[in-house]
Amino acid sequence: MTSALSDRVSGQVYAPGEAGYAQEITGFNTAIVHAPDLVVVPESARDVMEAVRYAREQGFRVSVQATGHGAHAPITSGLLVSMRRLQAVSVERETRTARIGSGARWQAVIAAAAEHGLAPIAGSSVTVGVVGYLLGGGLGPLARSHGFSSDYLLELSVVTGEGDLLQANAEQNPDLFWALRGGGKRGLGIVTEVRLRLVELRTLYAGALFFEDAHIEAGLRAWVDWTKAADPSISTSVAIVRFPPLDVVPEAFRGRRLLGLRFAYPGASQQGARLAAPLRSAAPVYLDALGELPAADVARIHNDPTEPRPSWSTGALLMRIDQQFASRLLEHVGAGTNAPFVAAEIRQLGAATERDVEGGSAVGGRASKFTLGLVSGSKPELFPSVLPAEAERLLDSLRPWVSSETNINFAGKPKSAEHFASAWPPATFARLTDLQRRYDPHGVFAGAY
Repeated sequence: MTSALSDRVSGQVYAPGEAGYAQEITGFNTAIVHAPDLVVVPESARDVMEAVRYAREQGFRVSVQATGHGAHAPITSGLLVSMRRLQAVSVERETRTARIGSGARWQAVIAAAAEHGLAPIAGSSVTVGVVGYLLGGGLGPLARSHGFSSDYLLELSVVTGEGDLLQANAEQNPDLFWALRGGGKRGLGIVTEVRLRLVELRTLYAGALFFEDAHIEAGLRAWVDWTKAADPSISTSVAIVRFPPLDVVPEAFRGRRLLGLRFAYPGASQQGARLAAPLRSAAPVYLDALGELPAADVARIHNDPTEPRPSWSTGALLMRIDQQFASRLLEHVGAGTNAPFVAAEIRQLGAATERDVEGGSAVGGRASKFTLGLVSGSKPELFPSVLPAEAERLLDSLRPWVSSETNINFAGKPKSAEHFASAWPPATFARLTDLQRRYDPHGVFAGAY
């Protein structure tokens, strides 16, 4: 079986037990252990085409992995296409665009763009794969000022369920282009390359303010009120984090529960400091890491983990928040509580995230005003049952504020077909389902449901 596919591709093919198999199936989330029947590591779009055709002939379902950040459930059979070798990144200064292979991470794109005074509208973590993130929409540190990251997609190269390579843009296959800007995790094909619009951006006024346990409530409540009239060019989020008492954690954070208030303003530092002043005065600041920041250092705003580790996450979108919401949240994760989550995060949306792109897109969540994320990175033994149950209890208590619609990048592992469908508005999901049947008529691509 390995040799049959090896004869058709220039990349590597691995079966269980062979040297190289374990390395290719391992992703960033080490809590998820895959066990597919076969792994192919393409070196070109042609390899992807041949892999899909082979899978269709053999009756295999096809799954895809680049970095494995978004892995929420094990792949236990079929053919896994590991895209990590397709990492080419090139930037064209004149058109302010980048061509990005489907195995590339944000850090490579940020670095290449910075050489030209440009920046991508990237995610909070620079180790996340670009394409997987974009296919779900993408809500990064500049969401309110610049919108969903997928709004900057100009073109995608896609291998369909028939094994054909198509270009999807505003002129060619526009229906597929619409779908892949936010609905690409619906099983429409395998993206091998994207062309992305960049923006002129050299510096930000950005970073984070940290408040100690005793001032978490004051900081959170002040931020909740501040968001009601927040400047649309400012993107902020708050996270209540329980830092583990480990040597790998910086001493200033080690073993502490802190409120991190993240702030990003794509403008002059003097104006940014003025806009941030009410948040600085919300409560005594334990650590002030807010100031002028090179756009290439955007990862310092959230300081997400950069090394593979076990992780679990889930989330929802919120239609609004208020002081009653803050009280409910603090009951679960505030000072003195013992919830099993490492972090509970809220990001403000609105402004640019509400405006769809010309021609429309399949992104879910434009009507929502905030995100809610729950994360754990320790005690994997809690992942299967304890964490989902505690998360459901917390979300039930916040039901008056939770939107009926979510976003696939924030939903975590879908609990049901209905939960999966709620990642998009009903009309959008119905259209995506029709397009899935058109571009994958044989059901080659594995999906959540």
